[in-house]
Formats: sequence, structure tokens, C-alpha cells
Amino acid sequence: MSNELRTEIDAWIDTNWDPELSVREWWQRLSSAGFTNPGLPEPFGKGWGRDETRVLATALRENGSIGSPAGLGMMLAAPTILTHGDEAQIEKYVPKILDGTDSWCQLFSEPGAGSDLAGLQTKAVRDGDEWVITGQKVWTSEGQHADYGMLIARTDPDASKHRGISWFAFPMNQEGVEVRPLREMTGRSLFNEVFIDEARVSQDDLVGDLNEGWRVANTTLTVERAGIGGGHGMAYAAAHPGSIAGHLEKPAGSFVGKRLALAAGGVGPGTLQLLRELAEERDKLDDARIRQELAQLHTELELMRMNARRTRHKGQQTGGEGNLAKILMTSALHRTRELAGAILGPEMILWGEEATTGGVIQEMAIFSPAPSIYGGTDEVQRNIIGERVLGLPKEPGPDKNTPFSELLQNKTDW
Repeated sequence: MSNELRTEIDAWIDTNWDPELSVREWWQRLSSAGFTNPGLPEPFGKGWGRDETRVLATALRENGSIGSPAGLGMMLAAPTILTHGDEAQIEKYVPKILDGTDSWCQLFSEPGAGSDLAGLQTKAVRDGDEWVITGQKVWTSEGQHADYGMLIARTDPDASKHRGISWFAFPMNQEGVEVRPLREMTGRSLFNEVFIDEARVSQDDLVGDLNEGWRVANTTLTVERAGIGGGHGMAYAAAHPGSIAGHLEKPAGSFVGKRLALAAGGVGPGTLQLLRELAEERDKLDDARIRQELAQLHTELELMRMNARRTRHKGQQTGGEGNLAKILMTSALHRTRELAGAILGPEMILWGEEATTGGVIQEMAIFSPAPSIYGGTDEVQRNIIGERVLGLPKEPGPDKNTPFSELLQNKTDW
């Protein structure tokens, strides 16, 4: 089957790829064929699993073309809107995500509501057919390039903590929205803080039911954790989607061979193969410790693969697959960091395109603390698995029906 699929994809690329096409034109062709996010159901995707999607990714790379528009719109917003949005919202937002016209960010975490996300303080107050939003978000990936944000805000402070929250498709390019990039120790600015001062969003852009945004947000978070924990095999282009980055009208061929600004957030079979080759080049495969660590990394990657397969079989699901995927990925990433250091030795501190591996492994090492934090810390994932999958008792706290405005930390804020 994979050989037949590869032949079909090769023929399609041969007919459609032209490096002189603009990025916008190429993404429109990919999207029309269902290739920008083939894991989505038809007509938006192909309904493929990871194996078929990796065949597509390999074919795009080996045929010298670029892949799909990257970003949180593709990874999170599209699946969430397809699950909870109405027909008008799906028609308005999903096609423009899939063809790269719009870029999205995630406006979830706040300075006082990270691991305790349901404690968010950003307010949404109804004003006719609009909602007025005031608050602050932080750790907003790619917020500086986003046309829209997946915003959760408190629409009823007198409801209990996990109720009274609503999920909005929030336009970023408006007065009252300020995005400030945060420079990380990698030297990049993937994350941002976002200040919102009486900005507006239409009632029509409320996704899901009013005050039931926690349920919608959990769909977003489940997809995010599964994505962090193993990837979907998609081939992403180095071009940024959306109107702000300015890549859409550039020749698609100008992005061939380039990598995404940050190629350090995940580990896969290619990483394992690279480490094995590095060890062989340096005559370190006779080192029993390195062989053992390579075997351990292979084991973790196989567990990730099998966990991903289980998500496709409803009768075998535990409800914690996304949480397990994220924990497995961060463990594999940390193991990769330590193993690479043992193999490369002093070369591990040399960074840049002329360094070993083009600096990808080195950047991965510097970036490696982040995935155990974003998307919900690993400790949060373990709590969820313990409580929701294993049935262990919750930690002590106020009654779950206590109005949010009456919680001790909020009494003076509302």
C-alpha cells in the first residue's frame, strides 16, 4: 500500500509543484488536494494515519518541494473548530488555516494561571453583539505572526472555576492588543506576552456554548499534548502562514531546503538514526553505556508509536493517551540531549550552521527544558493520569461548585 501511495503522491507533485509558484499558490494546491493536514477527515484532509502522512512528508522532501503551513492554527485551531464550531465558523476559519491564509496563536496561559489554567482572570464582558476582552496572556507561541488567537476568557465570574469560561476566535490585529516577544536562551523569540485592553470579539466568534469553554479548551489541549508527544508526520514548510509574516507572496522555491526557525521541539526515528551515525563516526558504538542509551531511546520511540496507534482504536483508549504522549516525548527529548552530549563531547557546545548536525542537536539541548513545561507541565500530566485514568483521589481543595469570584485568591479581584 505504501508503495502505491508513494507512486500516486510522486505523480501529483510532479504535476503540481513549481518553485516559481508563490507560497500562497502552492499551499492552495496542497490544501485542495487534502495534503496540508491529511489527518483531518474529508473534505478537509484525507483521514490518514501517521504512516500515510509520513509517506507524504517524505515524498514532498525528496521531490524538492515544501510542505504545509506550520503553526498552531493547523495543529490546534482547525481540529478544535471542526469539533465544536458551527457550520458558519468552520466555513469561515478552517479553509484559511489549511491554505495558510491565516495564522493562529493560543491565548490560554496567564501570569497567574499556567499549570492552574482554570484560574484564568482575563475578562469578557458582553456589549451587544460583541464581547469586550481585558487581561494578559503569556507564553503565546508565534503571537507576533498571528491573525487570530484561540482565546479563553471568563464570561461568568459567579460560576464555578471550570465553568463560566468561554472559547473565542479572537482577531489579533486590532486596537487594544499589544504583543511583546520574549527572548529565550536559544536567542529566538518563539514565545510572547500579550496585553489585551478592552479589545473586542464578535458573539458570532464564540466557539462552543457560552460558559462551556473549558470543554472546548480541553479538546485544544488534548490535541496539543498528542501533537507534542509524537508528531503527526506532517511536512512543514519553513515559511510562516498568515498575513503578518509576509511570506505568502514569495516564491515557494525560496524556502526549499530551509528548516523551521525552531526544529528542536521533538524527537523521532530520524533523531535516533542521526545519533547512531554520530556514534559510529566517532567509534563510540563499542561503549556499552551509549549502546544502552540508544536502545532505551528506541524503546521510548516505540512506546510513543504504539501509544499513538491506540488513539485510533476507541475500544482500547484509556483517556490519557495525549498525556502519556507528552510525558514520553519530553523523556525522549531529555534522553536525546544527554546521549548527544556523551557522543559529541566538547562539540556539543559548538553552535551554528557550521557545527556538527548544523547545530540542530545543540539547539535541541538548549531548548529541551521547554517541552516539559508548555502544553501543561509533566507534573500536571501525571496528575491527570492519576485522577482521570487510574481513579486516584484528587488533591484537597475547595468544593468544585464554589463560585470563582468567591475563591480566596479572587475575592478582591472581581
